[in-house]
Amino acid sequence: MKSERIRPASLPLLLAFDLDGTLVPELGGEVPAPTAGALRRLHGLGVQLAVITGRDLVPPAIAAAVPFSALASQNGGRVEIGGELHTSAQFTDTELEAILAHELEGARLILYSEGLLYLDLPPGERLPDWIVTRGHRPLAEAQGRAIEKVGFFHPGVAGHAERLRATQPQLVLTGAQPPYDQYLTVTPQGAHKGAALALLAEALGVPLARTVVFGDTDNDIAMFEVAGYAVQSGDLPLLAEHADESIAGPQALGAWLSELADTLEAGA
Repeated sequence: MKSERIRPASLPLLLAFDLDGTLVPELGGEVPAPTAGALRRLHGLGVQLAVITGRDLVPPAIAAAVPFSALASQNGGRVEIGGELHTSAQFTDTELEAILAHELEGARLILYSEGLLYLDLPPGERLPDWIVTRGHRPLAEAQGRAIEKVGFFHPGVAGHAERLRATQPQLVLTGAQPPYDQYLTVTPQGAHKGAALALLAEALGVPLARTVVFGDTDNDIAMFEVAGYAVQSGDLPLLAEHADESIAGPQALGAWLSELADTLEAGA
């Protein structure tokens, strides 16, 4: 783990959270009560709060549980500040054609566009509950839409990732390695969590050195590298070398945040 960065413990301060495996349990729809309470307390002390997630949208129950100043989805490619859309990164037609020219027989492919999901279900495959709940449209209907993210589910996604890195190096690829070795996410140029954090910090008037980020997988590395301080949730080895400290997981986050609130109150 990194050791040269010091955990900020005074204002101004921006805390930015990944969702799954960090702020909430994997695919969770609600912020645990101890965490939500600690975040509301921090907000009352003047701390800015944000979500930066790989999901295509932040569930309403999560957004409403805490007074977040900003929400970034699509791995940071779609950013809302104060409830207003600030940025939406999208593929060019050429980029999308290259992404979709895959050789992954039987792959489940999802295209994301402004909260809409486009996919064709392979024969005999059952959709995950989160897609059933959200609903979806056929892939053919994505033609002409502004696509913000593409996701592949297939055991061979690592090979497709290698081809895209060689032919479309400007694209942002995450996953295709443990713990998501059968899932690949592709987002447009510059659509990553590091860029989103820098944008949010500037918009909210907080220096990057006064930001603390929380994450658990490879798509969080980009924001770990530019933040003032990085906290790993869980123990994924590839993330550990980019973090300044670690916590056990979402169940430990509330206590960590409460301790920070205690420190801020003591210094007030």
